[in-house]
Amino acid sequence: MDVVSGAVHVVDKLCYDVISHLNKDHMEHTVQTLKEPEVLNGLKRELGGQYAEDELKDALADVVELTKAGQLFVKDTYEDMVEEVKKRKTVVKALCLHIAHDCNLACKYCFAEEGEYHGRRALMSYEVGKKALDFLIANSGSRRNLEVDFFGGEPLMNWQVVKDLVAYGRQQEKLHDKHFRFTVTTNGVLLNDEIQEFVNQEMDNVVLSLDGRKEVNDRMRPFRNGKGSYDLIVPKFQKLAESRNQERYYVRGTFTRNNLDFSEDILHFADLGFKQMSIEPVVGDESDPYAIRTEDLPKILEEYDKLAKVMIEREKEGKGFNFFHFMIDLDGGPCVAKRLSGCGSGTEYLAVTPWGDLYPCHQFVGQEDFKMGNVEDGVVKPEIADDFRSCNVYSKEKCRDCFAKFYCSGGCMANAYHFHGTIHDTYDIGCEMQRKRVECAIMIKAALADE
Repeated sequence: MDVVSGAVHVVDKLCYDVISHLNKDHMEHTVQTLKEPEVLNGLKRELGGQYAEDELKDALADVVELTKAGQLFVKDTYEDMVEEVKKRKTVVKALCLHIAHDCNLACKYCFAEEGEYHGRRALMSYEVGKKALDFLIANSGSRRNLEVDFFGGEPLMNWQVVKDLVAYGRQQEKLHDKHFRFTVTTNGVLLNDEIQEFVNQEMDNVVLSLDGRKEVNDRMRPFRNGKGSYDLIVPKFQKLAESRNQERYYVRGTFTRNNLDFSEDILHFADLGFKQMSIEPVVGDESDPYAIRTEDLPKILEEYDKLAKVMIEREKEGKGFNFFHFMIDLDGGPCVAKRLSGCGSGTEYLAVTPWGDLYPCHQFVGQEDFKMGNVEDGVVKPEIADDFRSCNVYSKEKCRDCFAKFYCSGGCMANAYHFHGTIHDTYDIGCEMQRKRVECAIMIKAALADE
């Protein structure tokens, strides 16, 4: 893979070895330097014992052509754009509405403390939600498509307000030439036919929380009385997924130290009939018994490899499914600003508490240092947004030489803060997993390219 251009090449061992030699010490090459006699002489010295001179010449000629076409040894000019990216006027285009700081489950790894978020249980009122949508419209500039995720806790515990806010949003669309894309994230406990019908009519996407196999899910996602939730919610989720033609939803799980064999949970989802799925690694302090530790990484990386190979097999058998972390666009992908600075938290994307406070994202909610303002007064601490806007793959030393930097865009700023006390760092365990996921995603694309 050429990191800067994103071009991916399927090559034989000869070409692989030649490019590896040329790439030693991250040397920069141009068409002119590759044609210098010393380059071929260096290849002969290092690889002459394995390959004939004519073979090395032919491989080098191919490399020259690819370099000429801007697909190999592309010079990194993105760093020169960082200042422009930092100065760009960003508009708010997405809100995470914490419609309910309350939950009917007691998930053991929940960063939201069963929905309380370091505070108190509360449900968002229609008035606060209405002001949040007004704030989004007022701060969205000329952008037409706006995104609102109903989040919790458990959003279905405040279902009437969800419905009322969707209706209000639809009214405002006509008045302001906007289009709302609504999403809801739910544990499914309160899901019924009436809610399903509304969701299918109004929600662009639905995130369904389930951790995998029954024993895995019920260990980590019980009711407050300790009883498991799997048997109640799985049939509801299957019905909802089918009713959406297996599109525009995700079954989303979390894996912990208790199920490092998480590929089995993803395949369990597939065997239940789901086609769109994601399982995220839990993020927790090493003192938490379920938290992932450095010594767990070899097993986790092995699981990603195993999953990728099974996904290729199933795709060839006509039983393919999408795994969120292996979905990659090698033809287009995000714009330069997104490649450099990521998800837009704190600038384009904000979280709103039940009482209307604004935070950079849901993972910062309840941390007073990150309270940016409220839906009444807007953003009153623009310096917080400025700090997030200045965060990019070149402001983090660990990102500079990472081949995956333009796919993860520096990783999750909340995780960096929770582990290092600054958003201008990276969560190291997360980086290792991200690199493996990008590697597997590219491998799947390459393996299926000729199918």
